[in-house]
Order: sequence, then C-alpha cells, then structure tokens
Amino acid sequence: MTTAQPGILLPLPNLARYLSFSLADTSRLVECLQALRELAEGENTLAGFGKSLVSALGAKIPGLKSFPPISAPGLSIENAPEAAWVWLRGADRGEILHRSRRITRAMTPAFQLQETWDAFKYGEGRDLSGYEDGTENPTGDAAISAAIVGAQQPALAGSSFVATQRWCHNFERFESMPEDAQDNAIGRRQSDNEELEDAPESAHVKRTAQESFTPEAFVLRRSMPWAEGNAGGLMFVAFGASFDAFEAQLKRMIGAEDGIVDALFNFTRPVSGAYFWCPALKDGQLDLSPLGL
Repeated sequence: MTTAQPGILLPLPNLARYLSFSLADTSRLVECLQALRELAEGENTLAGFGKSLVSALGAKIPGLKSFPPISAPGLSIENAPEAAWVWLRGADRGEILHRSRRITRAMTPAFQLQETWDAFKYGEGRDLSGYEDGTENPTGDAAISAAIVGAQQPALAGSSFVATQRWCHNFERFESMPEDAQDNAIGRRQSDNEELEDAPESAHVKRTAQESFTPEAFVLRRSMPWAEGNAGGLMFVAFGASFDAFEAQLKRMIGAEDGIVDALFNFTRPVSGAYFWCPALKDGQLDLSPLGL
C-alpha cells in the first residue's frame, strides 16, 4: 500500500531549506535516485521530480508538465531548475545544513545543484508583509482530497503535484502604502486577520477565493518566508492532486479572465516557478515504480 509523503500534510516546521537540481550525467540517474530514496523518508526530507527527469528516464507521469509561461504587463517569471526538488524540514540550521550536504553528495553526478534557499517560520505562520499566510487552507480530509492523488488513479495514488514559486517583496513600496491600502491589497485586516467585506475586486483574497471557482480550486499551501541580506519574500509551495487548481488561481491573479490584476503585484512579484511530482511512499521509501525503477 502506498501513502503520501507525510511532510506534505504536517504543520510547517520552524526552519526549511529548498534544493533545486538540474540534470547532469543522466547515465547515473538510476544510481542516484536509489541513493536519494534512502535519504528522503518523506517527513523531514521530501522529494519531487520534474518533467525533464521523467522524460530522461523514458517514463511518463500523467498530469506532470513544465511550469507554464506567464504573460502579464510588467511580469516575467523564469522557470526554475525542474529536474528534482528537495524540501528539508527541521528545527536546527546546522542539522539541516549537514543533511543538505548528504543529499547533494548522493545526487551527484546525475544531478547538479542549482539553487539553495533557506526559509523560516515567521510569527505564527505570517508572510513578511505581516499578514497571515494560508488562512483558507483546507484541513483534515479536505486537505488530503486537495493535495493527494486518490485511488481513482491507482498508479499514482498517494502521490502529489507541487507548484513552487519564489516571490520577492518590495518592502519600501509596501511600507510606503497607508495601512488601509495594505489591507485592501490583501483583503484582510492585518490587526485581526478578518476578511474585509468591502475589499476591492483586486484584493488577493477575492482573486484567489478557492470556493469561487468552477470547479472549486483548493490547494494545500505550505509556503514559508525567505530572507537574504535585507531582501526577502515568500517561498510559495502549493500541493495539489493536479495542477488545475493552482493554474486557475494564477490565471485569475494575472487578470487573464477579466483584466483585473491581483493587488498583490503592487509590492511583490514571483521571480521563478517550477512544477514537480512528489511520489508516494511504499514500505517507508519513495515509490519510484511509476518511473520504471
């Protein structure tokens, strides 16, 4: 029996690290993936694989694709390395560092580490703007239904698809906005997290109200802030049983439906994006059988 990588459904850790890999020596793929399977137990170390890796193995994961090109005025999103993605969860920076080094060694030479981003929990789950993140996340069975592939797809049951983006905040612009303008951009009051009934249509909560889509567009967000020097933003991570819900939300955010652009773009922009498939676990290890391994 296969089960989801448990870290997908667990509460956010205090600290995290995200590793993104491109392909290198593809003749060593099987060897390196087997080594990764020994290290990624799915709870504190989660793994996902992109379309380029799946294609290199001659396999096919229905629903897996490359991150779509985004077309909107003044907005350009680069595709992040999408061969493999590893999410390290923990509470000690030193331990995460050493675990990261072990994983990188195990994945070399088949993979080349391209990006490393450290993230952290801010307050009780707030974005660096000060607003709570993931307020409308589904819980319980609804979270499982939103994030995990069900038994109707037996070959992929227990697996998940994850959309990742790195958002970079313009703090000077945000801090120059009056408090009510900040609240209207989000659609909630920062002081008590209450949704504004009279928020403009461009408010982020209205653009992404998951129940307002047909069909409903629920994802399980597992985003965390990042900071480097005086720069910072959000490592956006959204798990789904497919990419459909995420893409529906993203299209509405950029105004593809009605020309109304999400006010979030007034002070923050996504600078990269990638899609990955996160295999299920079988007997406590990554189930790589859909990849032919």
